[in-house]
Amino acid sequence: MKPKLLIIDDDQGIRTQMKWALDGDYEVISAEDRPSAIGSFKASHPVVTLLDLGLPPHPNDSEEGLAALAELFAIDPSAKIIVISGQSEKKNAIQAVGAGAYDFLCKPVDIDELKQILRRCIYVVDLEKAYLEIQQELRAGIFESMLGSSSQMQGVFAFIRKVAATNASVLLLGESGTGKEMAASAIHRCSPRKDGPFIAINCNAIPENLLESELFGHEKGAFTGAHVQRKGRIESASGGTLFLDEIGELPPQVQVKLLRFLQDQRFQRVGGRQEIQMDTRVITATNVDLKDGVKKGKFREDLYFRLAVVVIKLPPLRERGQDVELLAREFLQQFAVQCDKANLAFTPDALNAIRRYPWPGNVRELQNRVKRAVIMAEGRKVTAPDLELVSHASEGVPSITLKEARENLERELVEQALRKHSGKVTAAAAELGVSRPTLYELMERLGLRKAESTLHVSAGSTTSGLEKS
Repeated sequence: MKPKLLIIDDDQGIRTQMKWALDGDYEVISAEDRPSAIGSFKASHPVVTLLDLGLPPHPNDSEEGLAALAELFAIDPSAKIIVISGQSEKKNAIQAVGAGAYDFLCKPVDIDELKQILRRCIYVVDLEKAYLEIQQELRAGIFESMLGSSSQMQGVFAFIRKVAATNASVLLLGESGTGKEMAASAIHRCSPRKDGPFIAINCNAIPENLLESELFGHEKGAFTGAHVQRKGRIESASGGTLFLDEIGELPPQVQVKLLRFLQDQRFQRVGGRQEIQMDTRVITATNVDLKDGVKKGKFREDLYFRLAVVVIKLPPLRERGQDVELLAREFLQQFAVQCDKANLAFTPDALNAIRRYPWPGNVRELQNRVKRAVIMAEGRKVTAPDLELVSHASEGVPSITLKEARENLERELVEQALRKHSGKVTAAAAELGVSRPTLYELMERLGLRKAESTLHVSAGSTTSGLEKS
């Protein structure tokens, strides 16, 4: 469709001449005075308006034209209005532009110059429209630092809003990298507990013999090395929220103690006899099937039902439609600022690769890929090779399972980070965006702890073994 152009001029000959010159590129509408101009403006919503300042009943001065200009802006403050007038005094031009006119031309108008100004004006209109659409999309898609405009994520956001106002236990389900900790944090920030602490702990990242003490604390002398009394995470989160990730890895004896706490908000420190009452909300998460654990006797059924009062499933990235592109652009902007590479943009082939890739590592993988691409990009464009997704995107259905693909990717990223930092776990964990205990847990699961000396030597280090915790 042609963009609509409204011409406001009391001279019939000029209106006809302009319509003849511009009709090929625009849908031209005309008006001869202020009342008819206002009516046409309201009815047609033109993209650009050409306004003569000399309108009846005062065609020899700019009074009526400036009044029309003000009235048009009152209807649409973002209107693009180009003033054309025989009133060539500089003060009229300054007054019109000061009132918001896009540009000012004097009669007789050069048609070629007018066409160029109109093209530039339409381009600005398109840019403003695209910017507003992006802002609206982002506003609609951002919820408590979580980004997603898909129906799946909007459903997750709705669940979070509802459950946040309560003290109900929440179980978050989802694959690794789907944002379960972010969801737990969002529940906390939307709850009446938002001014209290939010403490997160990965149950699989702490040795089994230390997990009970980590959660419930211990008394002095409770075990070898317990030289002082120590509060656990439940006490530290008093008045706030405790988030337990990988809850399926909780040892049986700790399951019993956690169940007791969820039932009556009471517990004892390790080695203690005094009952402690604490007001702490518990949110849990897992990427495994807890019901299967219940069937196999690895997870208590009564604890499962205590934890799963409300269950929220976080969808994998491959099922979130255009969220992948939305997230990719957001990560690109973040990392471009961090790397001092302003105005970076994805090429069409990069966006196509992002859309087609299955993202077995979910949002975490996307974040790491975009970060790498920003570092590798030359110039102002991020290409598909920068993302290292070309081969994956063109192979079609993968020949390995998603679980295997996730493990392969995690192994690759962890090995690269360790080699880069000469086996220093703290530095590698910081680059990967995880805690040191979480990285140790990943290394254990992926079988990398056994090969730690090899990794260290290949990085060129003169010491043996990885950095000790």
